Amino acid sequence: DSILTGFVLGALVPVFGYIIFENLFEFLSSKGVLTEAIGEAMMRRTRTIELIAICSNLIPFEIGRRKHWDDTLRGIVFPTLIYVGFWVYKYYQILF
Repeated sequence: DSILTGFVLGALVPVFGYIIFENLFEFLSSKGVLTEAIGEAMMRRTRTIELIAICSNLIPFEIGRRKHWDDTLRGIVFPTLIYVGFWVYKYYQILF
């Protein structure tokens, strides 16, 4: 239960989540379950995968909440807010 542990989890879980979800989308596209994404659809898919990856921080956050690891939760919030801020900055023109 430390802020550093939470910060590391909050920084790494979305990276691994992105890798997992990107590979999942590629696998489903190769099997024909999803259509191939090109052009604008690829940008929407990338934006969605990035958002799902950021939301994957909810898993360690919920585990920490159930175990009452308050400092770990605080540590998870910082990188999550940084990722969300970057995501909004990156897609601001599209979203608003």
